[in-house]
Amino acid sequence: MSSPTNHPAYRISALILLFLLIPLSTFAAGASVVPSIGPVRVEFILFALTLVSVAVFHKRTMEVAVIGLVIVLAFKLIFDTGFDLPGHIIGTPQREGEWRTLVNLLGLLFGFAILAKHFEESRVPDILPNYLPNGWTGGLVLLLIVMIISSFLDNIAAAMIGGTMAMVLYKGRVHLGFLAAIVAASNAGGAGSVVGDTTTTLMWIDGVNPLWVLEAFWGSIGAFLVFAVIGARQQHKHQPIDANNEPGIRVDKGKLLIVFLILIGAILSNYLLDFPAIGVWVAIFIGSTFRKTPWHEMKNAWRGTIFLMSLVTIASMMPVEELPKASWFSSFSLGFVSAVFDNIPLTKLCLEQGGYDWGILSFAVGFGGSMIWFGSSAGVALSNMYPEAKDTFAYLRKGWHVTLAYILGFFLMLGIAGWNPHPPHKKSHQQVVAEVIKE
Repeated sequence: MSSPTNHPAYRISALILLFLLIPLSTFAAGASVVPSIGPVRVEFILFALTLVSVAVFHKRTMEVAVIGLVIVLAFKLIFDTGFDLPGHIIGTPQREGEWRTLVNLLGLLFGFAILAKHFEESRVPDILPNYLPNGWTGGLVLLLIVMIISSFLDNIAAAMIGGTMAMVLYKGRVHLGFLAAIVAASNAGGAGSVVGDTTTTLMWIDGVNPLWVLEAFWGSIGAFLVFAVIGARQQHKHQPIDANNEPGIRVDKGKLLIVFLILIGAILSNYLLDFPAIGVWVAIFIGSTFRKTPWHEMKNAWRGTIFLMSLVTIASMMPVEELPKASWFSSFSLGFVSAVFDNIPLTKLCLEQGGYDWGILSFAVGFGGSMIWFGSSAGVALSNMYPEAKDTFAYLRKGWHVTLAYILGFFLMLGIAGWNPHPPHKKSHQQVVAEVIKE
């Protein structure tokens, strides 16, 4: 009997993972007293080993991520004399700490797990087969709904809603390729909207004109035509939509109201406070006054939450201090980097550097994370509902169409909109210093 690691599909998946890790080497070199192996600093090697271990030991992803965090943190404290842990988390006068990102992730992953259960118990997913087309186009429409929702809502919520609908529509038999398509749809919708994804919201807050990122939708539409069609066909072959509903289904309007309150709360607090988790939890507590809250869903989400927070924390400690010169090719490469590296610090670095076409970049860093399940918070959230998604090699093998969709979508967008780097949207640090000296 042959070993699973000798299976051709396994080897192909391993090669895809290696291909996605290669762009990290772009940022790995740099002069430093911190130990390096050749031109690569040891932190990057430890991070890469953590990611590979996550792929191999997919049944122990949380433990692997926590161990990786402990090892990287110990290395930084011992060998990097310039590393300040309290300042890194809390912040300093020169830079914002990571606490906001981590607290938001904590609140959103737990909060949207509760939202998904409220949505399921509202019975809306049970009546959906009555309104979706028969055949594989039903799955296509479901993915389109997810993509539209994510254009104005956090991609975690869009993915959780899509996963809940799929769970009911397909009686729990959801193909892994279709799960990858749900993650891709949730990221595609937010790529061209400054309220649909954390990265585009960062651009907006930093002063990027919201109209500049709209061209990312060209890439999203092109990508959708690839991953959605293939994913929906995979799902229909695996398990068609079951339209045999039990008679007399009644929608729980109270549960549905809570879902809307949570969504509205996330949008408003994201817009007003840049802190969507606050609005989510205010709405959850309001809803608890007239409907029972499924607090037990937090138990199902805690492992995935710790996993993602560990990876994000490791990524934030990587010494990525500069990026390659802004170009369409470097933007294209950042899409692959975002599949294995947190896209928030990448976006911050791009904003500091300037010179990008922000629409092209927003598609790259926003959609690129869809290629691996842990490449985006939406994928991690969905994996809490579908643990089989944590098998990285299976995800790459059955969700191969997402990588293809990224490549084709990117070049379609580039062909339609072209590479048009935007002028600086704010004064650089060097300009401010020069003006102060001049005065």
